[in-house]
Amino acid sequence: MIIKSLTSKVIIISIALLAFGISVFALLNLSRERAQLITSARESSELLLQTIERSIYNSMRIGNTEETQSILEMVAQSKKLLSVRIFHPHGVVLKSSLPGEIGKPVDFEDYQLYLNNRNEGITYADQHGEVLRMIKPIYNTAQCHTCHGHKTKVIGVLDVNYSLAETKKRMFEVTKLFAFSTIATIAFLSLSIAFVMFRLVRSPLNRMIEKMAEVEEGDLTVRIAHPTKDEVGRLTNSFNSMIERLETAKKELDIYHFNQMERADRLASIGEMAAGIAHEIKNPLTGIASAITIISDDFNSSDPRKEILGEVLEQVKRLDKTVNDLLFFGRPTEPEPVCTDLNAVLRKTLLFASQHRGSKGGLIEKVLDLQGDIPPVYVDPKQIQQVFLNLILNAIQAMQNGGVLTIKTALIQESGSGWVIASISDTGQGIPDQILGKIFTPFFTTKAQGTGLGLAICHKLVAQQGGTIRVESDDGKGTVFTIELPATSTDDHCDPLLT
Repeated sequence: MIIKSLTSKVIIISIALLAFGISVFALLNLSRERAQLITSARESSELLLQTIERSIYNSMRIGNTEETQSILEMVAQSKKLLSVRIFHPHGVVLKSSLPGEIGKPVDFEDYQLYLNNRNEGITYADQHGEVLRMIKPIYNTAQCHTCHGHKTKVIGVLDVNYSLAETKKRMFEVTKLFAFSTIATIAFLSLSIAFVMFRLVRSPLNRMIEKMAEVEEGDLTVRIAHPTKDEVGRLTNSFNSMIERLETAKKELDIYHFNQMERADRLASIGEMAAGIAHEIKNPLTGIASAITIISDDFNSSDPRKEILGEVLEQVKRLDKTVNDLLFFGRPTEPEPVCTDLNAVLRKTLLFASQHRGSKGGLIEKVLDLQGDIPPVYVDPKQIQQVFLNLILNAIQAMQNGGVLTIKTALIQESGSGWVIASISDTGQGIPDQILGKIFTPFFTTKAQGTGLGLAICHKLVAQQGGTIRVESDDGKGTVFTIELPATSTDDHCDPLLT
């Protein structure tokens, strides 16, 4: 529809329906009025026929034909009567209000009415327009047998031609009146509907649209005042309530963003400072480690000082690892992805991690549940191995009294794309719910000697490979880390890299 305004559509449709309904009602009334006028003319003609019949009956009974002719001429003085005549059943005019047609054939239309055994009919005459023609047979009664004998049943036909010009004029006036009243009614109601729609609907809607435009520009202080309690009033109240909640949410969001930006700024500053300090510490640590190694070589294996120097060297290596983590987190290296067999990476990583003594008093059972037909993944094998090593070592450290380390892989097909899933689970103490959402946050740790960068680095490395990492933990029962990586399509002609 070309008209886009809802108010205009409602007004046009309402006016159209209104005009249709009123027009149909007016036409029905007009048709009824016209029928009543025709009926009135017919009743007048019938009454006239009866009057003429009674008037001429006595004259014809005594054979006074001159009086009959006078009666017909006198009755025909009315403007509505075009002619009054008596014609023979054979069609010849016997008596007429127009003396000139006596002895001539009666009009064809009148004679056809008689032949068709009809009492009336409406025809059109060139000079008079529509004419109501009515006939009434004059039957041969006992009083008429003296002059006409008793053989014929009908001795004449009384014929009246009644002009409908006056009736048509009144019908035309009635039609004009109905048309004018219909148009006036439709116009009045249309203006009323338009006024009501513009006043009660369009104006509030336009005002609401203007206020919504201001809201789109960022002004959440706007409100709409609407005193009524109708549908528009309820819509306005809902709009005001929505804007109030948006304003409250915006204030809360601004505060949250400010805190996040402030925290991000602090983290950036700390990261830059930590990277700078780590760079300055790394070279002296290397020198210290070399010096301690040389000094340790001068002592016999049975010398207790050699054990002390070994412990010092372990602490130096731990510091060196912390420095490397800081440097990596501050300036991560770009991945060098190749097609990689994830099962092979996990086997190699588990073999390397098995040399680590993470549990103090218990045996750790290692379970490998690797799906054999998974496709390769396009990742940096060194970085993804670093992720798996960190997660496996964390799992081992979480099971100080022994437990089960389970490593699984699987392939999941979703919407035409494949994902290789690798999960590492333990049966340790689990992670409490209150800190579960913070474990990937840099510098957050619950370990006395931790830096809080291990899981943050894992999260960053997995994201660089185009994958995701998530954690599920049941406090007191264990933890499951799940890594999802996009599978490589066979159309890529990619041979898995066994690492």
